[in-house]
Amino acid sequence: MKNKHCCTWRSAALCGALLWLLSTLAGCSGKKVEPESGKTIETNTDPNLITMREPGQFPLSTPQVRKLSDEIHVNGVINPDVNKEVPVLSLGGGRVVAIKVKLGDYVTKGQTLLLIDSPDLSAAFADYQKFKADDQLAQKQLARAQLLYSKGAIALADLEMSEDSTTKAKTDLQAAIQHVQVMGGDINNPSVILPLRAPISGTIVEQNITGGTGVRSLDNQPNLFTIADLSTVWALCDVYQDMLPRVRLGDMAEVFLPGFPQEKFPGKVINISEVLDATTRAAKVRIELPNPKRMFRAGMYVTAVFHSRIPENRVAVPAAAIVHLHDKDWVFVPAGGNQFRRTAVQLGADLKDGYVEIIAGLTSDDKVVTNALQFSSASEEQ
Repeated sequence: MKNKHCCTWRSAALCGALLWLLSTLAGCSGKKVEPESGKTIETNTDPNLITMREPGQFPLSTPQVRKLSDEIHVNGVINPDVNKEVPVLSLGGGRVVAIKVKLGDYVTKGQTLLLIDSPDLSAAFADYQKFKADDQLAQKQLARAQLLYSKGAIALADLEMSEDSTTKAKTDLQAAIQHVQVMGGDINNPSVILPLRAPISGTIVEQNITGGTGVRSLDNQPNLFTIADLSTVWALCDVYQDMLPRVRLGDMAEVFLPGFPQEKFPGKVINISEVLDATTRAAKVRIELPNPKRMFRAGMYVTAVFHSRIPENRVAVPAAAIVHLHDKDWVFVPAGGNQFRRTAVQLGADLKDGYVEIIAGLTSDDKVVTNALQFSSASEEQ
C-alpha cells in the first residue's frame, strides 16, 4: 500500500514537471499551455501587434497625399557676419591713458576709441622734424647751386648732385609724414598721445584692453577691440544628421525671437557645415538675416523654421490619428483580421485643416485608426 502511494506521488510530480517544462518552452516560442487541459495555444509576443475583440468600432482613415514644403524646427544663436567684423589694432606701442568706449557701444567710423601714450609716435614725430629740416636745407642748397651755375661758378655735375639731394630729402619727408599719419598722429599738432580710431561704423563685440594696460607692438598683441557691422547677422542653427537631407542651400527660413513670438523674420540658408559636432551629431546651418532695426544682438538664442523651395508629395493624416507614447509618435495600422500594428512615425508640420504631415513611417497605401487615443485606451482595458 505504501509503494502504491509513493508511485502515485511520483507520477504527479513527474507530470507537474513535464507541464512546467512544456509551458516554459512554449513561452519562448510564443505559445502557451493551459494547465487544466494541457492544450497549447498561440500567444502574441510582438508588443506592437494588438488584437482587438471588436475592431469594427474603430473607424479608419486613408492618408492624403499633398504637395508640401518641408518644415524643420531648430534652435540657434545669433552671431555677427564675420565678413563684416574688423579687428582694431594699434600700430604704435605704449600705455593706455584713456578708454573712450566700452563693449556693446555703437561707434562711427573715425571715432576715438582709446588714447595711448606712445613712444613709437614720439619717435615718428622726431623723424618727421628731422627730415623736414633736411628738406629745408636741401632746398636752400639747391637754390644756391642754381645761382652759382647761372654765373658759371660751378659745373653741371655739382648742380645735378644738389638736385638729387633735394629729391631724396623730399622723399624722406613724405615717408615720415605718412608714417605719422598711419600711426594716427597729426603733423600739425605734434603729440605723444596716440588716438586709436574706429576703422568702420558698427558695434563693439569684443574688448581686450583696460585702462593703464601696456600696448605692445603690432606683431605680438591681440586685437584691442573687434567692431562688427550688425546690419546683417547670422543665425547658426544645429540640425541633426537625420534632418540634414531635408535642408538645402538657398532654402528660405523664418527666425523667431523669444520676446516677439508673433513676429517672424525672413532669412536664407547660405551655408551647411560639412563637419558634425562630435557630441551632438549636429551640423551648423547658417542663415543670413537682415537686421535693419538692430533687434538681433550677438549671442541671442532664437528658433528657426526651414522651408524647402520645391514642394514635394507628402502623406498627411488627421491629428487625432496620432498618439504620443514613450517619447515617440504612433499610428495604428490594420494588420488583417482583428489585429492592428502600432507604427512609429516621424511628424512634419501641423496643417491648417487639422491634418499633420508625416515625414516617415507611413505610405499613402496604408490606413490608420482615426482616433488613436481612444484605440490605445481600449487596447489597455481589454
